[in-house]
Amino acid sequence: MTLTSADIVGSARVLLGHSDLIVRPIGLGCMGMSQFYGEADDAQSVRTIREALDLGVDFIDTSDIYGAANMLVGAENRGFGHNEQLIGGAIAGRREKVVLATKFAVRLTDDGKSVRIDGHPDYVVSACEASLRRLGVEVIDLYYAHRLDPNVPIEDTVGAMARLVDQGKARFIGLSEVTAAQLRQAHRVHPITALQSEYSLWERSVEAEILPTCRELGISFVPFSPLGRSMLTGAVGAETRFATGDFRITDPRFSAENLATNLAPVEALTALAESKHCRPGQLALAWLLAQPFDIVPIPGTKRVEYVRENLAATNVAVSRDEIVYLSAVFAPDRIAGKRYAPNDPGRRRD
Repeated sequence: MTLTSADIVGSARVLLGHSDLIVRPIGLGCMGMSQFYGEADDAQSVRTIREALDLGVDFIDTSDIYGAANMLVGAENRGFGHNEQLIGGAIAGRREKVVLATKFAVRLTDDGKSVRIDGHPDYVVSACEASLRRLGVEVIDLYYAHRLDPNVPIEDTVGAMARLVDQGKARFIGLSEVTAAQLRQAHRVHPITALQSEYSLWERSVEAEILPTCRELGISFVPFSPLGRSMLTGAVGAETRFATGDFRITDPRFSAENLATNLAPVEALTALAESKHCRPGQLALAWLLAQPFDIVPIPGTKRVEYVRENLAATNVAVSRDEIVYLSAVFAPDRIAGKRYAPNDPGRRRD
């Protein structure tokens, strides 16, 4: 299934909770352009971002740490803020077309060999100002706390973010990878526009408490890794070998002992997608979009052909029976392995 810019322009749009930010149903996550998925190609990434804007993509997601955490998977450190600088150059002259989201709190340790979480109010301010410079913009549309600092009261971190809104440096604020209780606590300090966490057919831990809390509080949910780190696209097989610097090498769900189990439901997804004349990744995104919540997934890619493919998911119709079927096929107890390796700093701090 292909998609033209006319199709995108005519697609439904979503109002992000507690804001005036209106975006199309599928955004673009840019982390993989700078880290964790093998070699990066800046020129190709810039072309992809610009062509994505031409197709009507208007919600772009980044973080100040993207590019600097490559050392965690034995790859070249491209520098703190690399992804923000990349995006800043790509959207130059087209700022009005973009709802721009970035994040702070994950920073390098003093020796530059690992990362730590910093939610101190003074760092909130300095991180935001640095992101504004790298992005080349005057205001960030949606500013997330990438992870909560367990050593800083949430009221202090969110209070500092709220002051950024008052100062006109950020328009709205969000959180990433928090519990339902933490979300409520933060929302009492200042309205939270969006919560970003992992959600897909093969990672559904947010369904029990977090998604209902978002609905109750009027907070939009932004799923990252909505294609299961490419597993749900059908591109991964038993013989797949990931390149040096690809963090899936140490991802428990891609390990030799778990991969065969996790490929079984993907086969069912692929078979259903073929009967509907679409790609498995498109069907996986359509399943997400059909959930009874305010959801805007941000699949990541380095290539414009996959941007087109992902956007075409908005044209895939799924019936109630198909939603139930896929939910059962990908029941959480049928997925083997934890989300992250035990020593992965990206794991949610519950």
